[in-house]
Amino acid sequence: MTNPRIVIVGCGAVGLFYGAKLALSGQDVHFLMRQDFDQVSKYGIKIESASGEAEYLENPSIYRDALEIGPCDLIIVAIKSTDNKALESLIPKLIKKETAIMTLQNGLGNEEFIAKKFGSYRVLGGLCFVCLNRVSKGVVRHIAQGTISCGEFMGLPLPRTHDVALMFKSAGIPFIVAESLIEQRWKKLVWNIPFNGISISEGGVDTSVILKDKSLLFLVEALMREVIQVANKLGYDLSNSLIDHNIKETKSMGPYRPSSMIDFMEGRPVEVEAIWGNPVRVGRSVGVEIPRMETLYDSIKSLSSTK
Repeated sequence: MTNPRIVIVGCGAVGLFYGAKLALSGQDVHFLMRQDFDQVSKYGIKIESASGEAEYLENPSIYRDALEIGPCDLIIVAIKSTDNKALESLIPKLIKKETAIMTLQNGLGNEEFIAKKFGSYRVLGGLCFVCLNRVSKGVVRHIAQGTISCGEFMGLPLPRTHDVALMFKSAGIPFIVAESLIEQRWKKLVWNIPFNGISISEGGVDTSVILKDKSLLFLVEALMREVIQVANKLGYDLSNSLIDHNIKETKSMGPYRPSSMIDFMEGRPVEVEAIWGNPVRVGRSVGVEIPRMETLYDSIKSLSSTK
């Protein structure tokens, strides 16, 4: 994949951050953008760091219509899974025979959706272990971390997987080529299921509130154990040491507002099925008892339906 033409589909915090980083490193990046289009066309994209410093991408290549972009070598999908239906009309305008599609979405089922519509051979999945908030149109605050762990949907890494890794590393993004994409998905769910979920079920609290409350911290640990048990039953080698590791990392983030909680509080659709529903169904299918995951899923589903 030499000098690839890249398009970012989904310009929330994740799409803006990684797309801007790639563009600032000299990559040929195009943004399919609607909500932030007018602001970004005037002022560009701003990435704020936790230390108060900022990076600016001036005059980014932005478009409202995928047809104006045309065929690309790499499509990076960063929309919410609740918007996946829109990909059916967008992606055909952006693909050619060799186009790869890399999803940076949360939860389970996104690779399967894209593979079914556009071919399994195209699909890579990336897990973003990063703390980001989109604070205003075209402005992203990078709070902590940033590593992407990426694998091929169909199996072991390919030459293109390593090409993509080099591309991100050249942009200063830590990047891990994973032998098993689905194992990495479950690894991220160890954090996503409890912290995104409890932040909603408790009425919109940040991670520091959860960690300071003994009963909520106990629930976090119990949920993490259930997720790990399901992953283990599926044959993935996740250790209970991930519990202490994730809690330590979360403490270092400060009062972080998980993305699902922000969506919930601002009245946007929450990724209920991708983050909670699909993992619960997998757990049930392999016979693992997951009472806390089931209760949290039911709670999030109920709360989201009344928003």
